[in-house]
Amino acid sequence: MPFDVDLFVIGGGSGGVRAARIAAAEGGARVALAEESRMGGTCVIRGCVPKKLMVYASSWPDAVADARAYGWDATLGAFDWPRFRAALAAELARLEGAYRNTLKSAGVTIHDARATIIDPHTVELSTGQRITTAHILIATGGRPFVPDIPGAEHAVVSDAMFDLPELPKRALIVGGGYIASEFACILHGLGVQVTQAYRGAQILRGFDDEARGHVATAMQERGIRIHCGTDVLALERDAQGIRAKTTDGHTDHFDLVLYATGRRPNTAGLGLENTGVRLTRGGAIEVDAYSQTAVPSIFAVGDVTDRINLTPVAIREGHAFADTVFRGVPTMPDHDLVASAVFTQPELGSVGLTEEQAQARGGVLVYAASFRPMKTLFAGRPDRVMMKLIVEEETRKVLGCHIVGPDAGEMIQLAAIAVKMGATKEDFDRTVAVHPTIAEELVTMRKPARRH
Repeated sequence: MPFDVDLFVIGGGSGGVRAARIAAAEGGARVALAEESRMGGTCVIRGCVPKKLMVYASSWPDAVADARAYGWDATLGAFDWPRFRAALAAELARLEGAYRNTLKSAGVTIHDARATIIDPHTVELSTGQRITTAHILIATGGRPFVPDIPGAEHAVVSDAMFDLPELPKRALIVGGGYIASEFACILHGLGVQVTQAYRGAQILRGFDDEARGHVATAMQERGIRIHCGTDVLALERDAQGIRAKTTDGHTDHFDLVLYATGRRPNTAGLGLENTGVRLTRGGAIEVDAYSQTAVPSIFAVGDVTDRINLTPVAIREGHAFADTVFRGVPTMPDHDLVASAVFTQPELGSVGLTEEQAQARGGVLVYAASFRPMKTLFAGRPDRVMMKLIVEEETRKVLGCHIVGPDAGEMIQLAAIAVKMGATKEDFDRTVAVHPTIAEELVTMRKPARRH
């Protein structure tokens, strides 16, 4: 008996949409996709895109202050949050429409419904409709959560940050990852008094120690209060706001408490228990190098697999799946040397080994520089840029690059190409500097600062 479709995709985020489009438009497959929320997923609707627009919005006070230092008669009035929120909602609606049109143009059938798996070849929609399929791709992403503490109902997660009825005057951000740190900078830039609490020793765990320390220092110099080694014991609402009791003995009041302490894979309620698909201890779907689960007809890509939880990685995984299964081109997504950026103020860009990882393996040289950039130096601001190259001593290959400063995300994308190609320190040195730029420091560091 023939199947209704060749591929059924559960989840309309970046990975699922890419897989559906390639399978249909280039693989000739009959494809259906179900999304229970808004098309575009976390990145477009509740993550990267609206967050980056908020980063831009929060950067204008510094820009106007710099303009005055450069001779402009510039002033900045109050921030109109409702006006920005309305413009943001309109832009997200436009992007959602673009995602839908892309799928429709490729011939994908869209179901605005929740899908659960009945067996390895059957899904059921929340409308009651059942659809048989040769292959199932799970691309349901992840979700933020609030730990089970007294008063947890008084906290919000990052999903709520783009539709707040009003900006708070005082905000507590719990967590030390990139989402927590980015929102700390965003809210501070919008005029909110921000406190960030993190139970670890330093924010941005997993990034280069020197780089994350540089970011934390800059955030504190801007006026963000960072309390490391601190966790929240309980939240309680009273006449003064949300009362937060922390492990360091402090009790303070806030208008908003944002929890950004991690994300969990969206695997609950999918019906996976009906299939034999295996999950990790953390609830992620186990897959092989081709994103195939223990059940041959079921695949999974993106954050739901908890490999590298970045949108461009999910897109690559979705594309590789479609190439493998529907285009006859077996493709394993490449998870090596994936660059990333943290849109704090200042930004952090990173690719490859951190100094700590390099130190553990040994035989490496560390080239580092820290300096005040021309633009803000002239404006009288104390900002500092940090750049670091991790170089293998024997082969001279650049194994890692870390940048803290303006447009670090833009610079690390280009540096990542060289690192991915296996460029040596001499390749960097032979490249003539573009002057005067911040990026020229990447090709002018001649003497190593440290050897491990």
